[in-house]
Amino acid sequence: MELEFHQLDRKYAGLRIADAGRTARLVAALCEHGQQQPVLVVRDSGADGGVERYVLIDGYARVAALGELKRDTVEATVLELSEAHALLLAFRLERNRARSVIEEAWLLRELVKAHALTLGDLGALLGRSASWVSRRLALVDVLPAAAEAAVRRGTVAAQAAMKCLVPLARANAAQCEHLVANLGTRRLSVRQMARLYVGWRAGTAEQRAAIIARPLLYLDLEEKQTAPAAPADPGTEREQRLVRDLGALAGICRRARQALRERETDLPWPAVLRYAWQEAQGGFAALIEVVVEGGHA
Repeated sequence: MELEFHQLDRKYAGLRIADAGRTARLVAALCEHGQQQPVLVVRDSGADGGVERYVLIDGYARVAALGELKRDTVEATVLELSEAHALLLAFRLERNRARSVIEEAWLLRELVKAHALTLGDLGALLGRSASWVSRRLALVDVLPAAAEAAVRRGTVAAQAAMKCLVPLARANAAQCEHLVANLGTRRLSVRQMARLYVGWRAGTAEQRAAIIARPLLYLDLEEKQTAPAAPADPGTEREQRLVRDLGALAGICRRARQALRERETDLPWPAVLRYAWQEAQGGFAALIEVVVEGGHA
């Protein structure tokens, strides 16, 4: 059936992370092919001025993309289920975009707090253990609200939140909250967030406070310290030729050493090999004499 946007209750929008890139791809696909898959809704028990309303269960990205195209209607399938069971069904049927761990935790928390499902009920409905449900919930229960909001906006990657912000919040919730606030709208990569957390763990109390207060400055300074050194002055053309010759000489020595090791040690050297060795010794002696005389040894 076709529904107008004003009939939709988007109360579960906060269960997914904003993804501008995905919305842009959906806009392009909708322009080319139109809406291929209906969104999932359930009937709202309330009425708004006689207008039948529906709770949007799945398809928030599609609705957002249609809004970008200035559309005001969407094709929808009505599920004759409770909101809780419709959310669980949509979770089990997901194919296009698997939820991150933190999005799973948000969904579970919504079902526990708003729909009074027990951990055991959720485990049974999802084919998981109550312990699995409990561990997922523990991940978001420890995160400060500001950190959750940053993940939801997409300014903090879900993986970074799980790997870095959760353990930081367990150790010091206030510093976790301050870190997110001091990052502002700057989106860090998972690797950059990990560098902040590693630095924080290894630091003293004063160093930790400094990292939290100015995280972007810390990343800049650390990057400069770990950046590879600038290449040495290549020198004149004559010096460059000498560098190449010395490098070639070192390579020849390595090959000769390996060949001598592979040779049977109890066999006498043939005359040609003895002559070549004497020539090499003479050449090395003359080279060493020049180096010593020039004061470079």
